[in-house]
Amino acid sequence: MVAQTRGGGQASPQKLKFYDKLVGKGLSTDALLKKLKNLHTQLADLDQDRVDTATLATVRKELIHNTILLHKDRGVKAYAACCLADILRLFAPDAPYTHNELRDIFQFFFRQLTTGLKGSDSPYYNEYFHLLESLSTVKSVVLVCDLPNSEELMVDIFRDFFALVRHDLSKKIELHMADILVALIDEATSLPSELMDIIMAQFLDKNVGLDNPAFRLGVQVCKTTSDRLQRHVCQYFTEIIVQHAPDEELDDIRKAHELVKQLNKFCSPLLHLVIPQLEEELRVEDLTLRTMATQVLGEMFADKGGADLLRRYPTTWSLWNLRRNDKSSVVRLAFVEAAYGLLTGLPEQRDFVEETLSAKLLDPDEKVRAAVCKLYSQLDYETASHHVSESQLRRVAERGLDKKHAVRIEALNSIGKLYSLAYPEIENGDQGAIKQFSWIPQSLLQMAQSQEVKATAEHALAEYVFPLVSSYLKENEIEESTWTDRLLTTMKFLNERTIGSLISFSGLKIIRPSIYERFVQCCKENNGGVIDENEEEMVRKLNICVQRLSAAFPDPSKAADDLSAFAKLNEGRLYKLLETCMDAQTSLKSLVKSSREFLRRVEQSSAGLLPTMTVFLRRASLCLVNQSSVPPLLGHLQRGGPMGDGYGTSQAQLLANNAQTILTSISKHCPIIYKAHVGALTKAIADEKNARLVGVCLQALSALAKCDDELVLGDKRTNERVERFALDSNHRHAKYSARLLAMSKNKEDFGLDIINSISEDLQNVDDQKLVAHITVLAELAHKVPDAFESKSEEIMNFIVKQILMTPSPRDPDEMDTDAEWVEKSDVAPSLSKKIMALKVCRNRCLAHATSDAALDIATPVLRMLFALLEQGGSLRAENEDDPKVKARMRLQAAVSLLHLSTVPKFATVVSNNLVSLAIMIQDPCYQVRDEFLRKFISLATHQQLPPHFNVIPFLTVHDPEADIKNMANAFVSLAYRAAPPSVKMNNFEMIFVQFLHLLAHHPDFAITQESVPDMAKYIDFYLASVASAENVSLLYHLSGKAKTVRDSESHLYSENLYALSELAQHIIKDLAKRHSWTLQSFPMKVKLPTGILRPLPNAEAANKILKQVFLPSEALDWLDQARLAKANATELKGLDRPKVVRRSAEKRRKEGSRPNNHAKRLRAGGRGMRRENSSSESEEERSDSDNSVGDTEDHTSDSVGGRSSLSLEDVRPENRRPGRDARTRANAKIKRHVQKKSGKKG
Repeated sequence: MVAQTRGGGQASPQKLKFYDKLVGKGLSTDALLKKLKNLHTQLADLDQDRVDTATLATVRKELIHNTILLHKDRGVKAYAACCLADILRLFAPDAPYTHNELRDIFQFFFRQLTTGLKGSDSPYYNEYFHLLESLSTVKSVVLVCDLPNSEELMVDIFRDFFALVRHDLSKKIELHMADILVALIDEATSLPSELMDIIMAQFLDKNVGLDNPAFRLGVQVCKTTSDRLQRHVCQYFTEIIVQHAPDEELDDIRKAHELVKQLNKFCSPLLHLVIPQLEEELRVEDLTLRTMATQVLGEMFADKGGADLLRRYPTTWSLWNLRRNDKSSVVRLAFVEAAYGLLTGLPEQRDFVEETLSAKLLDPDEKVRAAVCKLYSQLDYETASHHVSESQLRRVAERGLDKKHAVRIEALNSIGKLYSLAYPEIENGDQGAIKQFSWIPQSLLQMAQSQEVKATAEHALAEYVFPLVSSYLKENEIEESTWTDRLLTTMKFLNERTIGSLISFSGLKIIRPSIYERFVQCCKENNGGVIDENEEEMVRKLNICVQRLSAAFPDPSKAADDLSAFAKLNEGRLYKLLETCMDAQTSLKSLVKSSREFLRRVEQSSAGLLPTMTVFLRRASLCLVNQSSVPPLLGHLQRGGPMGDGYGTSQAQLLANNAQTILTSISKHCPIIYKAHVGALTKAIADEKNARLVGVCLQALSALAKCDDELVLGDKRTNERVERFALDSNHRHAKYSARLLAMSKNKEDFGLDIINSISEDLQNVDDQKLVAHITVLAELAHKVPDAFESKSEEIMNFIVKQILMTPSPRDPDEMDTDAEWVEKSDVAPSLSKKIMALKVCRNRCLAHATSDAALDIATPVLRMLFALLEQGGSLRAENEDDPKVKARMRLQAAVSLLHLSTVPKFATVVSNNLVSLAIMIQDPCYQVRDEFLRKFISLATHQQLPPHFNVIPFLTVHDPEADIKNMANAFVSLAYRAAPPSVKMNNFEMIFVQFLHLLAHHPDFAITQESVPDMAKYIDFYLASVASAENVSLLYHLSGKAKTVRDSESHLYSENLYALSELAQHIIKDLAKRHSWTLQSFPMKVKLPTGILRPLPNAEAANKILKQVFLPSEALDWLDQARLAKANATELKGLDRPKVVRRSAEKRRKEGSRPNNHAKRLRAGGRGMRRENSSSESEEERSDSDNSVGDTEDHTSDSVGGRSSLSLEDVRPENRRPGRDARTRANAKIKRHVQKKSGKKG
């Protein structure tokens, strides 16, 4: 034990027992090193409180001798530094050295540390660590603060330490360094700006993060000394802002704000005095500072300490929120971008943030709106699911209809990405995910109906909703069932109308060979521009394909250039890959493999073509459903229910319902897909317990038989089963069985047998079986006409007298007496048989279209169909039929007339009564208008109807529902853009006279203040879709030519036509003036349509009409007043505000649609079929002047002679002209207003 004095009980002082000399001549390095080791050992063992410092006097002086401090040996200096550290420890708190000596000592210390302390494997590592530890624990380093020019030494220490710590040293060393730096900061009377620069630089390092040792050291020092550094940090930040002009030193100012963000993230207490400075920046006029402050504060509030920040600085939060309405869009954009983190960082402010972002979705600046939409694409599933409301996501989706392309892209991509994230949960039946996200595909499909949105919506659907397969999957990992199940699962949340859009998107409806296949063939024939024969023809064909394809792209000009450039590449491998992708027989795995290779090769050959060719590939291939889908789809249909009926609401049954929809669509549009699955389909029809499966497979086989002549059903038993189905009471089984038998080699025999059996049973079966029988008759009348004609008189008499002429009164027990429509699934057999009876009549006419008796058979049918139109859906005006029956019958009659118009002989007759057919597009019932327009578009798209039928879509301009107008406008826009010049002229420009003639016969036409603006609106709609600088002279010429002829019916309609001619000329001149188009005399001679127009009797009559003004002078004033009133109303509503999504068609079906106030066609008495000599004017000689209607004979006025087995004289309407609409414009507006309000209540 240490000896203690008797009095104090204290230990005796410790004395250093080192007597060697450290300085002297002839002292070797080894000897010196040995002495220093010994000295270090002794000094380390001495206790600071008991040491006799007098014994340290000699070594104290020798250790600071230059021969030691400047010795060449690292070991000598390392041990000397340890000894000096111990000396300072033992003498603490007073140092036994002068200021200059201390300065040399500390410089010596830190030189040793920076050169030697670089890793545990460094020489003398333990000694360096001892030195560092001593400085840290003893705090002798604070002596630096008392030295002259201490600030310079402190800067060197901080610089050395932050450089040294980057060598990935141990955690203990970092802690000791932090203690030393903290001690210096706490003890210093002032901190030099250079020192602050060194500390702050750690937060601006490009490798900022806690895995960076220098950054960790800076964070530790700042956290520990935050109270001391607050003022210095504020001063540092302020000096940068004040000393640098924003326009000159943007980088420095930006770095300063970036520093604030980093400090807030890791050392937020340092910013206590900086935040008020940022608040002031929010008020300044300087845009750069205001923007940066908005960004920085937004990120600070969004950080994990944002809630505390908000509570401490409420005024800053309030002022920052005002930046959402800043006068500069740049600041508003910064606000929106900063708001991203608030959704998760500030849960208590979530409602406020969502409300703010909702308002910014309607910001006047497109960049702000796009930024809000993009924000939601960056969310993860949990955030989007739990921290964002469904209504907000729907508002984002509405921006998909924004007028700006950039906003549409961000909006649709955002909701597409969110659906992709949510799909696994939706598939698992998570109700929260279903409610939040399952509506997205339907929204995208609805928006894809708009031509300007179509490409963007398709991209979102293909990329996120229905990806072909995940890009990371290898070919052998692809599962057809998983791919198909995603489609069926998504379809569970689509309505009927949207499923139709999905089928269109799938590519099934493309008529093959498609335009895409023709393009590839033209590329081959073009051979990169090296053509041996028929060069002009080959180039022309290629250009036509390019024009048609490019018209469907958002930027037709760029698409045309890209497609032409692709043709010039002339790479055979690319053509081969495209053909593989477009082949309906290609499997999913082959499609994926070929698609990937095609896109990779295009990118390698010409990366600029990739966007266009990606869209081309997607539209050309069956990337949603193909032949690999058939087995999984049949499997789902078989598992539809325990009894095999498949209907219900269970998950399996819902999937089966969707599988049926897909398979039915394949049968209708692309049955060749079934070619590899004939055996499976034939086997399935034997499962008679599953009626739905049998119906679907029969439809598939019948459709395949139509496009594949080599199809053989198989054994005798299968044929007998199909024949039995044809006589069954299930109308679907009967229909497709009859169609399948009608495609067989023995179709005449099968047809005779079935028709004989049915004709004998017509009087004796119930309504359900009667529907099935008439369905079969409709098929056989078309496919096996000779067999049908053997019993045609008997059958047709029954159909007309027992079915069509039978009244259909409203059910007295029906609750909804105002309903005017019944969905297809709810149609009663009593109505079904009437509809099918009309189809029998129509198909019989079509079957005999090329025969000499075609008009004999068709004339009474055409009269009957027009009678249904003119009398609102009843064959007799006195019948009080159910409105739902009348609506369905009107629609079927109109559709039948469209089908019959695909035959030139019948089209001539229908054209004479085109007005009655055309105004079906203005039917009071929304569903009738919608279905009629869709059927028209399907036929007109493939140019099956006469060109002048294209006037029909322009009558939709007054439709109260936007989707009707949008659909019509989209059809005209796409068809016109895609058509070659000659087709454009024939199908859209030359019909202008027919359009004016149609308006002249319109029931609403009148030269009144109410009617003239309405008629002008029709003309405006036409011109907006068709008119251009190239054709405006032609249209002006055509409108003028209307005054050189007369109407074929009466002088009254001639005067209407002349008034419309003058009105059209006025509108065209006004349009040309507004667009700076030149109106020139049209140099070519044009032929006006025959049949509906006749030449004037002589030149004198022509001159008289040309000089006479039929449009009152005040009519133009009426037009100007109406347009001014519309402009004022539009301005009040805010025309420039972004679009919003209208009610869906499905919602209208449920809520009840608004009737068309321009549908004035349900009236007593009809127009009747026009016949020769129906005109009230006397016959006059044709003029030989230039006012000739045409050079060809007027065949439309030839009487249709002959007899028909069907006599419909008793249902022919009276040949009376329709009455005028006497209601005023004001009354019409009042009615619309009332209907809108009632619709909303509904």
